[in-house]
Amino acid sequence: MTEQQPYLVLRTGPGFELRRYPAHMVAEVTVSAGFDDTGNRAFRYIFGYITGENRARTKLAMPSPVVQNAASEQIAMTAPVVQRTADAGSYVVAFVLPETDTVETAPEPVRPEVRVRRVPASVSAASQYSGRWTQASYQRHCADLLAAVAATGLTPVGEPRFARFDPPYKPWFLRSNEVLVDVADNPASGRTASDDTADS
Repeated sequence: MTEQQPYLVLRTGPGFELRRYPAHMVAEVTVSAGFDDTGNRAFRYIFGYITGENRARTKLAMPSPVVQNAASEQIAMTAPVVQRTADAGSYVVAFVLPETDTVETAPEPVRPEVRVRRVPASVSAASQYSGRWTQASYQRHCADLLAAVAATGLTPVGEPRFARFDPPYKPWFLRSNEVLVDVADNPASGRTASDDTADS
């Protein structure tokens, strides 16, 4: 079973949840491709990492099928897979690692294309939707989320991101997706949860 990334729901707005995410680890790849092709391009690098292409030769369990080696430690992969814009024409695709992983314990990648890093704590607005992983669908739901966030007086911080919770072979009409954008903890100051954590 896939471990879900933990978060705390602070409140529910019109069409979105306001959530507090703790700091967490991700394994990510930057891909130069169109939005619709990015997931497939990144998959081979991430798949290699979670099936043993790391210094510890540790295998991480995918939602389905489960790839496992009896001789290695097994770590559950955490949903979702997150995609965000990098430079022009590029996207970053990241797998969220289990909350037990830290900078010291997360498996070190073998391939230089894969990076493991710590993401600071944040407060995010999240909107759920089902359907295809297309740019048109993402942009439509992203625009709706940003409009709802603005209408409630919250201040977006940084670029929105796209989260996928299901494997590619799941029928498109059963897929669970989200659009997320970080918001300022204090709209008047423009500060985020990660800023406050850094000060404490």
